[in-house]
Amino acid sequence: MKRLNRSVLLLVAFALCAVGASAQTYPNRPIKLIVADSAGGAPDQLGRLVAQKLSNNLGQQVVVDNRAGAGGALGAELVAKSVPDGYTLLLTTTAIYAILPNLRKNLPYDPVKDFVPISRIATASNVLVVNNELPAKNIAELVKLAKEKPGALNYASAGVGTPAHLAGEMLNLLADITVVHVPYKGAAPALTDVIAGNAQYIITSPIAAGAHMTGGRVRALATTGAERNPGLPDLPTIAETVPGYEITQTWGIVVAAGTPPEIASKLSAEVVKVMNQPDVKEKVLATGATPAGDSPAAFEAFMAKERQRLGDVTAKRGIVLTD
Repeated sequence: MKRLNRSVLLLVAFALCAVGASAQTYPNRPIKLIVADSAGGAPDQLGRLVAQKLSNNLGQQVVVDNRAGAGGALGAELVAKSVPDGYTLLLTTTAIYAILPNLRKNLPYDPVKDFVPISRIATASNVLVVNNELPAKNIAELVKLAKEKPGALNYASAGVGTPAHLAGEMLNLLADITVVHVPYKGAAPALTDVIAGNAQYIITSPIAAGAHMTGGRVRALATTGAERNPGLPDLPTIAETVPGYEITQTWGIVVAAGTPPEIASKLSAEVVKVMNQPDVKEKVLATGATPAGDSPAAFEAFMAKERQRLGDVTAKRGIVLTD
């Protein structure tokens, strides 16, 4: 019995030493960052910025792997089922951790149990941009037009269950209008169709829409936060016309549950370091988003609060997705 106990203790000690050694040498090979969105969207742009800086700081290449589909669920499932060794990261989004869990009963991942939070990287109030040919010059005129032609206007989104989808339905609900939802596989193709006039508007992140706004390919009417976006101070909020309207986006990094705490802690420190670099802050602010970098505990608490807040909205709207 004593020999057995001694063997068990030796095995435990060996395992602890192995974990410690793994954390000390981490990373010793390339890291994959799963972005559950198509190339060109806000998550992709942020992901590539963070991946480049992490590569420089960690001394190992961090490769972005775009896995668009199912509103982000495809990429989230891939990371949830990955080996929990810190070599597969997920750029999580508001849709992944707060919207889809309230819309779909049979998600292929658990937003709480399947992931370990690392850090937030950025937040932003969205922006409503319209096709240049649309006569509406502000939210009041857009609402008036939609009421005069119920069902005649379309709004695009990056996919079913994405923040753009929920944002559009929130506007339908609070402004008492009927605008048809047209989902796409990512923000980039959705914006392309708004520019072409196949959809009249999209409510998306300023990161995704920024270049099109400055290039004059779309016209911005308003932002979606409770207060004006510091990066777009001249734009009013939708709430200034439609009281109670508020929806923002947040992006962060998570890893699979079971990742050694030492590795998760190291990753968190490195991500926070990246988001505090002056050139990174400048680039994120230039997109209309606000850079963030916080502790895993703070990020976890934030996600839980958003999940409950947006769950209240989806419940009132009666939106439930089953597949």
